[in-house]
Amino acid sequence: QVQLVESGGGLVQAGGSLRLSCAASGLTFSLYARGWFRQVPGKEREFVVARSRSGSTSYADSVKGRFTISRDFAKNTVYLQMNDLKPEDTAVYYCAAGVVADTRAPGQYNYWGQGTQVTVSS
Repeated sequence: QVQLVESGGGLVQAGGSLRLSCAASGLTFSLYARGWFRQVPGKEREFVVARSRSGSTSYADSVKGRFTISRDFAKNTVYLQMNDLKPEDTAVYYCAAGVVADTRAPGQYNYWGQGTQVTVSS
């Protein structure tokens, strides 16, 4: 069975940093597009950043210059480095993988992790 497991969330002060990890089993990350999304209760899941299988990367405007997606294929793990965190970044963060045409569209991803909570205090 395919599993994606996020970790690394927590409570951080505004201006601080966190690195989220997403470890995969049952699939090879390098064969799929990889994305990070976030969700606040009562709102739809929001695109954060994604990298296509061909190597192109896209970021939401709200996180450009602050967040970076990376990976360690030897560990079958992807990461989200989050710097200069703001209270509005508070959300549950999800990693996703899939064969997708639009890496910004959450509905196109095949596999999802359980999410990890990120809370940024002012």
